[in-house]
Amino acid sequence: MGIATFNPATGKTVRTFEPYDSTEIDRRLQRAATAFATWRRTPVRARVAAVARLGELFEAEKDRLGALMTLEMGKPIKAAVEEAAKCATACRYYAEHGERLLAPRVIVDGPEKGEVIYQPLGPVLAVMPWNFPFWQVVRFLAPSLTAGNVGLLKHSSNVPQCALAIEELCLRAGYPDGVFQTLLIGSDAVEQILSDPRVVAATLTGSEGAGRAVASTAGKYLKKTVLELGGSDPFLVMPSADVKRAASTAVIARTINNGQSCIAAKRFIVHDDVADDFTRVLVDGMAALRVGDPADPATQLGPLASPQVVDDIEKQVRDSVARGARVLTGGKRLDRPGCYYAATVITDVERDTPAYREELFGPVAVLFRARDAGDAIRIANDTGFGLGASAWTRDDAEARRFKDELEAGMVFINGMVASDARFPFGGIKRSGYGRELADVGIYEFVNVKTVRIGGGVTLSE
Repeated sequence: MGIATFNPATGKTVRTFEPYDSTEIDRRLQRAATAFATWRRTPVRARVAAVARLGELFEAEKDRLGALMTLEMGKPIKAAVEEAAKCATACRYYAEHGERLLAPRVIVDGPEKGEVIYQPLGPVLAVMPWNFPFWQVVRFLAPSLTAGNVGLLKHSSNVPQCALAIEELCLRAGYPDGVFQTLLIGSDAVEQILSDPRVVAATLTGSEGAGRAVASTAGKYLKKTVLELGGSDPFLVMPSADVKRAASTAVIARTINNGQSCIAAKRFIVHDDVADDFTRVLVDGMAALRVGDPADPATQLGPLASPQVVDDIEKQVRDSVARGARVLTGGKRLDRPGCYYAATVITDVERDTPAYREELFGPVAVLFRARDAGDAIRIANDTGFGLGASAWTRDDAEARRFKDELEAGMVFINGMVASDARFPFGGIKRSGYGRELADVGIYEFVNVKTVRIGGGVTLSE
């Protein structure tokens, strides 16, 4: 399909774009390099002012931006508007804390002086996915540009208008020309860009395969990478929990963004004593979701982003059922125009099936029964992924075990996993490495430079 706006609610292509050729790519890389030479020396206070204005634009124009997301990837309009507004929170975080986070840190103060300073690296390539077209980008953009880097965005090919809107917002927010650019390119151009000496690092949010490809190329040229890849997040429920609340939250946690989220709960691991009650609420809740046009505010479950996403989830469920899994509700694509798949719950999955081993990127919940907390932790950790985990209990000892023993970059007790600008975001194992957001997010693409001076020379400006 190339670079195009494809409306998954109707199954029709709305607009197509010509990808940039090598000459245009080179021109934009040079623009980035030129912009960096100036932006890196721009006072932090001015960079902070730009990110603050960007946040104001996201808040003021959230309805327009939300409608664009709904058109291009099918996000229900209410959630789309909320995503645009959430971008403002990340911008505000770095507007409020950027100067403090980037201030020199004095280590030794006396006759011999020593400090740590934070300097930007240069143009950073961001390879981003379609599922959160603005939020994923802002998680990189806000800290990295505040640190003095410049950004080059290779967005997913099915959200080109969202990608161009981000560049437009940055220019209107006061970022100088070239500090943030959208590159309308296919994945085949990524290696060319990563190999260019003007590009110093890369960040990717996406599939495991895409992460391996980018990390391999960047590694060849000794360039820093941050990877946020897939997840098969566990959702553990113990007898002491508020089971009804946990099950109601489970419906939301599994179907957020139409089930297309790395941190969506996917594997529901429930203690035997409460498994029947939990299952009943979960199945009823999934079956009752209002499926429809994502532009309709009443819609709770919209289309998947593309025919390929529907094909993938359909095959994973079909193959799992063929090997013994049982469907409790759903389990099929819907007979209507567009890319719709029914909200689904399956159970009795075997360890060698896709439903057990792979990330299910759609509204499919997988149910497991556990004998006790230890058994639940064993099942939760029996995966190659390690992004987020949610555990429900009112027992202090169990909560401490889950906090300490769940293998994940993020653990939420009695709540669904969510990203928040105040907290580091990222995973372990095959879910990637590095962190976005919070204080650590701004340090991922800086030179943490040690400076020690003797002989009576002062470091103060």
